[in-house]
Amino acid sequence: MELRLDRIPRSVELARAGDEILFSYVDERLLPEELLVRQTGSWEEVVDAIKTLAVRGAPAIGLAGAAALVLWVSRAESLAAIEEVAEKIATARPTAVNLRWGVERVLEAAKAEAATERGPACVADALYALVSEMQEEDERVNREMGSNGAQLLPSGARVLTHCNAGSLATCYYGTALGVVYAAAEQGKIERVYADETRPVGQGARLTTWELARAGVPVTLICDNMAASLMAQGEVDAVVVGADRIAANGDTANKIGTYGVAVLAREHGIPFYVVAPTSTIDPTLPDGSGIVVEQRDPSEVLPRAIDGVEVWNPAFDVTPARYITKIVTERGVFDPADILGE
Repeated sequence: MELRLDRIPRSVELARAGDEILFSYVDERLLPEELLVRQTGSWEEVVDAIKTLAVRGAPAIGLAGAAALVLWVSRAESLAAIEEVAEKIATARPTAVNLRWGVERVLEAAKAEAATERGPACVADALYALVSEMQEEDERVNREMGSNGAQLLPSGARVLTHCNAGSLATCYYGTALGVVYAAAEQGKIERVYADETRPVGQGARLTTWELARAGVPVTLICDNMAASLMAQGEVDAVVVGADRIAANGDTANKIGTYGVAVLAREHGIPFYVVAPTSTIDPTLPDGSGIVVEQRDPSEVLPRAIDGVEVWNPAFDVTPARYITKIVTERGVFDPADILGE
């Protein structure tokens, strides 16, 4: 296998174009049919991209939220409304803790800069530098997680993953798929099985596209095929990402993850969660406090049927008891020890 990570685009990036600060993002709504990188100077457009899943994945939306606040500051005449704008950005989606983490990191830096009585333009320059550092940090952290997680996989590993926790869910490289890429570089990956991940199909549309471009052998399966695949002995490990991890290790991830974890336990297959420490929420004792986003019924039923209601939670919470290990940039941990790092 020849790994071709150079064929995977950077998903989100804040950059300068002359004197202007602009945000570029892969519009993931169009994949796999079209790879389109959009560029904008509008913070409102970035918020809309987050809400509509053009930008998705916890680390990516954290960076996008941070970038959105920088865009607002760069075009503001004063910073009087910055907290109001920051709150609008941070609440664009409720479940992934990284979004608020990214926004608040920039907000606190903006307040510190403003305290020196510098104007918005100077503050924007400082915040641009901060987000540039955050983007570099994201890739570094992802590669560290990849290296840590690759140690858990056997030679010739057949890995099942759910949703997309790859480079498309981060600035670059990925969380769960970062483990796959690091293991592939070591010659340890035989095949990745990607759940389609209903109802929006992040596995079918994004994970398969990303892995195929990178040269990693990938097979797409329907969500309801995972149990049969495991029963046939075709899965050596399950590796997924996370949108929020509570203090006890309970983990929110894309809807359907909980079911995969239960199946893995039944079949004696290790279940690994891979996420940066920014995804850990120490303020929540357990997963019962995680707010699960409810999305539009049209994602499940494009054409409404009279008398039919639709329940469409975007995430579910996997209890820590079903998680074998949690992998972060700092190492590999038992779920109960996630705050002890």
